[in-house]
Amino acid sequence: MANDSSNVMLALLTGAAIGAGFGILYAPQKGTKTRKKIKAKALETKQEITERVSHAKEELTKTANEKKVEFEQKLDDTISNMSYKADDIIATMERKLEDLKKKNAQLQK
Repeated sequence: MANDSSNVMLALLTGAAIGAGFGILYAPQKGTKTRKKIKAKALETKQEITERVSHAKEELTKTANEKKVEFEQKLDDTISNMSYKADDIIATMERKLEDLKKKNAQLQK
């Protein structure tokens, strides 16, 4: 019941606000001035939004580029690290192979 009352009250207030808005917009001479003010404010707001979107886009692009550089650096470091480890593994395997060759030569005597 209380929920229905609040819905009705909200509907009445919304209707009153919309009616007042139309009344102001379409009033004789004052309405013309009001409409000009509303139009100017709308254009100003549009400009602000455009600037904010542009700024956000620039910041996002800047951040994305920074993250890309960081990622590329980490990737290069990882590849370099892996390369050194691969070299170590190859060197170890070559030493083991030499040891096996020596043992094999001794067993064949």
